[in-house]
Amino acid sequence: MRNNKFINKIVCANTLELLPQFEENSIDVVLTDPPYFLDKLDNNWDYEKVSNQNNQYVIKSLPAGMKFDREQGKRFYAWYLDISREIFRILKPGGFFFSFSSPRLYHRMASAIDDAGFEIRDAFMWLYTQNQAKAMGVDHFIKKMNIDEKAKEKIKEKLNGWKTPQIKSCFEPIAMAQKPADQTYLNNMLKHEVGLFNTNVRIGDNMYPANVFTIDSINELINRAFLLPKPTKKEKGEYNDHKTVKPLAICEYLIKLSAFSKNAVVLDPFIGSGTTAVAAKKLGKNYIGIEANEKYVKIAEKRLKELDERPELFSDSMKKLDERSKVSPRVQLQIA
Repeated sequence: MRNNKFINKIVCANTLELLPQFEENSIDVVLTDPPYFLDKLDNNWDYEKVSNQNNQYVIKSLPAGMKFDREQGKRFYAWYLDISREIFRILKPGGFFFSFSSPRLYHRMASAIDDAGFEIRDAFMWLYTQNQAKAMGVDHFIKKMNIDEKAKEKIKEKLNGWKTPQIKSCFEPIAMAQKPADQTYLNNMLKHEVGLFNTNVRIGDNMYPANVFTIDSINELINRAFLLPKPTKKEKGEYNDHKTVKPLAICEYLIKLSAFSKNAVVLDPFIGSGTTAVAAKKLGKNYIGIEANEKYVKIAEKRLKELDERPELFSDSMKKLDERSKVSPRVQLQIA
């Protein structure tokens, strides 16, 4: 198989250039968090430039990611349509595609995935409470108006509390798409070992899997229904300076729901610091990671090495969820 040279490796490459090398109908699950094309943070974004942004940038302008430009969504859609078409080609029939997004670009992402041939089956919502308020006041602009000070003060008083239209974002949408099944779902599962969801997985207080989850303890009702284990500081790694590291428990949850075969291959075409690969390896699945930034590749490889040498660093992410998942035995699908 052409994929063998990529199995259980993090490949430093441009995703669109590498995906055509993969064998068609060969991947079980794709789980990824792609660039969102916000403030030019697109597929050509520069690591050093992003890392060096500090709070002074917020004062001078809108916070990173909040400048409104209709062309961002159009560029993102066109680029992600190409990505999604390749993912459609290499996924097995019935294979799942999970793609994180931002609320304001989710429609573009879902449309690109849909137009590539996928069925949009659902959308997950990652609910959280801690996030920076993005709105910007207009006092700075009022000061620059060519009017007298008294008039400026009247405008400030009149618009007190009114800011640019960015509210505090407290959720992240994740598109859940599926490549159309080969005949029925049962036939697809028997033939390709993918296409159904594992409802033995539990969330919150031994609850049926849901399309909402949180790692923040919010209140008794939400915790009972949607809580996943909070990530530990150790699982990320003190050396890991990636800006948007995803919680390991979330990646494990999605993989446990969708990856059936003991030889399942989980692909992350924008793997960043490697969380998807760590989750897949921890669950006994194969992984392939693609990342254009060499620094992140090294971080991902270091995390994977730590999983072998110091598994206790990652042992808490799904421990409680696994304990809650101990339900009465059910008839399991047996595949020869």
